Amino acid sequence: MEFSSKHRGADVPHRKSTAQMESSILPPPGQVILPMQQHAGAPCKPLVKIGDEVLVGQKIADSDAFIGAPIHASISGKVSAIKKLMLPGGQYSEAVVIDSDGEMKVSPEVQPPVIKSPEDLVKAARESGLVGLGGAGFPTHVKLNVPKDKKLDTLIINAAECEPYITADNREVLENTQSIFDGISVVRHMLKIDRVILAIEDNKPNGIQKLKELADSEKNAEGSVHILTLPSRYPQGAEKVLVKACTDREIPMGKLPADVGCLVMNVTSVAFLADYIKTGMPLIKKRVTIDGSAIQKPQNVIVPIGTKIGDVIQFCGGYRAEPKKLLMGGPMMGLSLPDDSFPILKQNNGILAFDEREARMNKPTSCIRCGRCVNGCPMRLIPTQLERYSNAKDIEKLQEYDVMDCIECGCCAFNCPANRPLVQAIRLGKALVKAGGKH
Repeated sequence: MEFSSKHRGADVPHRKSTAQMESSILPPPGQVILPMQQHAGAPCKPLVKIGDEVLVGQKIADSDAFIGAPIHASISGKVSAIKKLMLPGGQYSEAVVIDSDGEMKVSPEVQPPVIKSPEDLVKAARESGLVGLGGAGFPTHVKLNVPKDKKLDTLIINAAECEPYITADNREVLENTQSIFDGISVVRHMLKIDRVILAIEDNKPNGIQKLKELADSEKNAEGSVHILTLPSRYPQGAEKVLVKACTDREIPMGKLPADVGCLVMNVTSVAFLADYIKTGMPLIKKRVTIDGSAIQKPQNVIVPIGTKIGDVIQFCGGYRAEPKKLLMGGPMMGLSLPDDSFPILKQNNGILAFDEREARMNKPTSCIRCGRCVNGCPMRLIPTQLERYSNAKDIEKLQEYDVMDCIECGCCAFNCPANRPLVQAIRLGKALVKAGGKH
């Protein structure tokens, strides 16, 4: 199917109430839980056993798979358990539990890498444990390992952050601006990319100003970093939508940005890469937006990965009302959680808790054939048909209607006046196709 940037999206409310709040730092928790599946691709295997003493930044799990990324201890202490854990998506994973010793002693493994070649950059990105920090969780070293038959000419830095409530990337722009440009410089020079576009939505004026000031400064006088202000329309941050908006290039179905000469990186990911090259400290912490009508003191919090969500919410003053809906991620693409015992993962950028009034779901009614779901779909799919064939478990028809091209952005369900659970049905349809082994 043909992709069109004019055929997409939803006018979602922004609700960026934490955008102007400087990030808080959570004191090290008494315990962290580190699932072995924290990214797209193969799960890791523990490198430690129960009773082992571990240090901050120590590699505790890894995988031999190319699409995989190691996991590091985010606190120092003792491994108290290795257990099965259900993840927010419903799948099960092994998890390493570390009880803190209260000292946050740093591992001697933490050493800055030497970057002299593209291969060094790929190796460093992998050793850092970096995955896409905008929410996708795809291992970054895979993106940076550009196939020899692909010629990149444009690096796109994604600072769109189009989900309602979430402001973690916006705070990265405001609080860690120089590292963003340092990371861009390393990537563009190592991969020999001529053009850099830093894309940000127009509902972030402070961030836009900060980026433009640094882009124009003498320190970044080599130029070639163009700050592109985009309209605030969801899902502006989706890769295919973003590439089209920035370059007017269309990524064919089943292809990647590299197939049209682009590399897309999240703004926090590229800043972290620069910080890792300077310090050697791997990915052990994450900035997370804590917000929603049930939260006492909404804010952005920098937390050790593996911290229980309940501990972070307590740091934010606890609940002001009983949470009737708890989400990991934003309201459009986030996953619903049964409770707050789950740990913060690498790719988490938000935890939202809503009271009874805001969590209330409208009852679905019959489809009125208005076409709003079709008009809003950025992939130009037909969500009503996909819902129908998903409910019928018709794998052949699901494939015929390109179910696997759905990016699960939720625009169809948001735009539906009949409150049909369209994206939920499509997710189930995609799972049917995967289970059926037909692609």
